[in-house]
Amino acid sequence: MRKKFSFAALAAVAALALSACGAGSTPAASSAPPLDPAKPVKITVAASPIPHGKILQYVKDNLTKDSGIELEIKEVDDYITPNTSLQDKSVDANFFQHLPYLEAQSKDKGYKFAHGEGIHLEPISAYSEKYQNAADIPEGSTIAITNDASNQVRSLKVLQDAGVLKDIQDTDTALAISGDASADKNPKKLVFNEMNPEVVVQQIKDPKVAAAIVNGNFVLSAKLDQKPIAVESAENNPYANFLVWRDGEETPAVKKLDELLHSPEVKAYIEKTWPDKSVIPAF
Repeated sequence: MRKKFSFAALAAVAALALSACGAGSTPAASSAPPLDPAKPVKITVAASPIPHGKILQYVKDNLTKDSGIELEIKEVDDYITPNTSLQDKSVDANFFQHLPYLEAQSKDKGYKFAHGEGIHLEPISAYSEKYQNAADIPEGSTIAITNDASNQVRSLKVLQDAGVLKDIQDTDTALAISGDASADKNPKKLVFNEMNPEVVVQQIKDPKVAAAIVNGNFVLSAKLDQKPIAVESAENNPYANFLVWRDGEETPAVKKLDELLHSPEVKAYIEKTWPDKSVIPAF
């Protein structure tokens, strides 16, 4: 069964759990017994609805029989709840994030998580109702961009690759180069409007916004049918999404799920479901 998490419903629980669990404590290594297909172990995973939830649903429907696991999927629409839920043990794992985001959140929140290898990549893209090409965006225009640091620099590099920005480094932020702040990096003096990542996709139709740079999963959830004006390259891309669990708690059920997520069947499913390469296998 796929269930839906709401951020509001979990906020109080997450806050209590985060205050009760020392961020520096390391969970004991798992001593769970081996899997028995006759007595499947339930594993609960928090995931973004698309594509993560769809991929998990495929695994649940097609690959978990006789695997020894019973998969429960809890869909989450934001980027905060999956990690707080993993921290407070509301779920056993999550599937929504890439390494730069996980590293930033772990440093900021003190999470002690472990992760598997990359499963898929969702290229981030720029969309506009006004312009056909990123190069056509005029000087002083407003760009909607995520306030998530790891994906923000990723978004800036999309504009750099399109020839709009220059010499973007991993330490750069939208605020630091916005408007007149950095003529060398931002010659068009674009103004960046930062917001939660799930909100950026809604800004595409805002007449005050020249372009919005949107995370791939929100593009899919919104069912956008328009062509992006700039797309992130998939080559040597470090932003593959993977399964994450609490450090020291890689149970047999977690191992089995991660194994199934890297199966040839899942790779073929991703390629067939998203032939436009909006989602790309990372293995």
